Amino acid sequence: MSFNFWETVPLKADYEARTTKESGARELVLVIEDSPSRIVLQHLLVAPNGHVTKHWRQDWTFEAASRFEYVAHQTWRMRALTAEETAGRWTQCVFEVSDAPRYCGTGRWNHAYGNATWTSDRTWRPLPRREHTVREDYNALNVENRHTITPMGWTHEQDNTKAIREGERTVGVLTREFGFNDYRRTTDTDFGPARRYWAATAPFWADVRSRWQQALDTGGLVLDTGIDGMPVIIGLFQLAARVEQGEVVAPEAIERVFARHVEPLPATVAAR
Repeated sequence: MSFNFWETVPLKADYEARTTKESGARELVLVIEDSPSRIVLQHLLVAPNGHVTKHWRQDWTFEAASRFEYVAHQTWRMRALTAEETAGRWTQCVFEVSDAPRYCGTGRWNHAYGNATWTSDRTWRPLPRREHTVREDYNALNVENRHTITPMGWTHEQDNTKAIREGERTVGVLTREFGFNDYRRTTDTDFGPARRYWAATAPFWADVRSRWQQALDTGGLVLDTGIDGMPVIIGLFQLAARVEQGEVVAPEAIERVFARHVEPLPATVAAR
């Protein structure tokens, strides 16, 4: 797969476009849930030396009743979807490597020209991880996503606007950005290590997903971490490493990570 991002349209006076970002990796994508109304895809990175890193996850739900939305710094709120918004549409929700929420979008699949393409509505997401260590001039993206099934795999196009937010209010924009992620099937990589990792740790990560859902079901959540979410990532990855080695990790260990870093959505934010 390859990741490419180009800043295209300056929206602020004297803004100078940043260098194009290009990268690539080898990744196994596992279907961990598959039904007529719900599909869950788990991504696992495989390094050239065979090291496996649990990567992001995407959940697809047909005519979803609700979705979470990024509303402010490290804050996500659940929102009910109206029948008009969701009828005939699929909602994609994307999750961090720790299974923390990141963003959702809702849209229709279009099968014109023989290729299936899904286009989302515009939604907010946090500062991308690829830039959180090098950028301080914006803190959120407003995004429309497009996924297309191709003969080689699939592509993910992103129409991004880099914005400055104060709480739920947009106070400035910098530039538009085009993102193009190209996922292509390959037989040149040994994905055995990723399959073995998932076989060993899948029940643990299922418990983690369930715990995140419990937090979201209260109406939303706030992460008490920096934008990178590393305290949660490190805490859960350390537990997963123990599970991979054959240890039994009690649910209380997962709960301790959540107790330290995940807070309920304040009532004032939930009511908006």
